[in-house]
Amino acid sequence: MNFPDALSLAGKTALVTGGTSGIGLVTARELACRGARVVLVGRNADRAEQARAAIQLAAGPAAEVHFKCTDLSLVQNVRTLAEELSRELSQLDILVNNAGIMPGPHTLTAEGHELSWATNHLAPYALTNLLLPLLDAAGHARVVTVSSLAHWLGEIEPDRDVRNNPDKYSWLTAYADSKLANILFTKELAHRLDLTGITANCLHPGLVDTSLIRPGSSPVVRALWWAARPLMVNANQGARTSVYLATAPEVAHVSGRYFAGMRPARCSGRAQNMADASRLWRISAEETGIE
Repeated sequence: MNFPDALSLAGKTALVTGGTSGIGLVTARELACRGARVVLVGRNADRAEQARAAIQLAAGPAAEVHFKCTDLSLVQNVRTLAEELSRELSQLDILVNNAGIMPGPHTLTAEGHELSWATNHLAPYALTNLLLPLLDAAGHARVVTVSSLAHWLGEIEPDRDVRNNPDKYSWLTAYADSKLANILFTKELAHRLDLTGITANCLHPGLVDTSLIRPGSSPVVRALWWAARPLMVNANQGARTSVYLATAPEVAHVSGRYFAGMRPARCSGRAQNMADASRLWRISAEETGIE
């Protein structure tokens, strides 16, 4: 699988959440092959060691690969991660918000958030905002957030109690809502960073055959997933747009856009509503305590 041409990333630092498997691992590998120092964020230390070995096999033994073991579904964990990174790094050139889940049964985190909302949206919102000083220190930095075509089915529910109500819960709408939130977050972030050297873009990676389905996912989810497998792309194909947005010179100054297949793509009407983007930002700030 050929990846798009990119400038050398020697001397640059990249952080990839969900970087120990699937398209996150491929993205991290490609950034390391271009010379970046790569920080992987994941929940499983054993898988991280396997990822590190795979990356160094591809990029060479001198490749600098680090790992942070963190469950991003909890905002407090995101805060702790950001504090550690702020102590250890002088700048961050690339942030790839790749980690995400396909929800199973209705689940609330220990902080009282629906699990997919917390993992897929609140975590990127919190981590990106907390790392803005490091991104700004890079001079020209890129934030890349993995969304999904499923956002077309999404709608932002402003009432947390409604989102957390198991009687109103659907795994499909919960996932679609979080993916819509990824796009609205990206557009509002790009607007707020307009006069800085930081760009923010998001993408649909394609229907990728990865470990997105959780062990506790419902039989319906698992059946739909298996039925769709013949139409899926592999992780190498799925990571191409993430790598493109993180490295390609022609998008160095592009911001606030939604991509698919390494090209700007059409998103839903809701995903283009800047009033909703601003409202989502306020909701996210209230729910995380992070402006």
